Amino acid sequence: MSRSTKWFLLVLGILTLFTVGFTIIILSLAGPGQGRAITSGFGEKIGLVEIKGVITSSENAVRQIKSYRENGSIRALLLRIDSPGGGVAASQEIYEEVRKTRESGKPVVVSMGAIAASGGYYIACGASRIVANRGTLTGSIGVVSEFLQLTEALEKLGVSVNTIKSGALKDAGSPTKEMTVQDRVYFQELMDEVHEQFIGVVASERGMSPDSVRPLADGSVMTGETAVKKGLVDTLGTYEDAILITAELAGIDGEPSLVKERVRRSFWDGIFGETEEAVVKAARELLERPVLSYRYVGP
Repeated sequence: MSRSTKWFLLVLGILTLFTVGFTIIILSLAGPGQGRAITSGFGEKIGLVEIKGVITSSENAVRQIKSYRENGSIRALLLRIDSPGGGVAASQEIYEEVRKTRESGKPVVVSMGAIAASGGYYIACGASRIVANRGTLTGSIGVVSEFLQLTEALEKLGVSVNTIKSGALKDAGSPTKEMTVQDRVYFQELMDEVHEQFIGVVASERGMSPDSVRPLADGSVMTGETAVKKGLVDTLGTYEDAILITAELAGIDGEPSLVKERVRRSFWDGIFGETEEAVVKAARELLERPVLSYRYVGP
């Protein structure tokens, strides 16, 4: 073996080792954050659960609420809601977990942020006390469905779709066909049924009759100040006020300690996570949008 060949193999080996090592480092940094840390102060504990953005899944919120309910060292729960709502089923599941916690004897207080509308308000109805800022947008008691229509775009591309089905309504709402009158009637009946479910929960939880809720259930939002006057919210107050109210309901003397679950992010997530999450979230909301949503669709 010539000397030049030996040098070539040596350099190739060094480059290979460098590449493998660099790849291992990148993969370790790019991997998901491992573990969860609980942060708290020194007083008696209040569990804090944050519900932010469009509600597409209930799994994380339900898990946290259940965990705090079953934890004997947690005296009460504080839900910070800053959401326009989201999927009907997801909102209902979180509401049920909030209601179970309240009925277990552990107080639950909702603090509304800039917006706690539709599904966000639905969840709030399960709490022991609802606190809103004067300018909070809340209410939006209604249901919405949005269907993509791709028929014109497909025609321009010269693409056709052949559908074989059993049952006249099996492909109702498909983006590759225009909605028929029968389809619209079908979906409207679904919407009306789920709307009545929303009205029933508000009436039951707020001590109102369904007939008195229906005029408020036209899908419009209102400020926190108006919501208090209409009986949809208990009191006006800031986030800090909500903490004090939670402590009072739990019988905590002095300043309480907030227990908040935090996902430990990786280095890679710290650099690219927010951009990636925004892109993925936008795509998910478009492609996986629930058929029925308790969601405020305004600005």
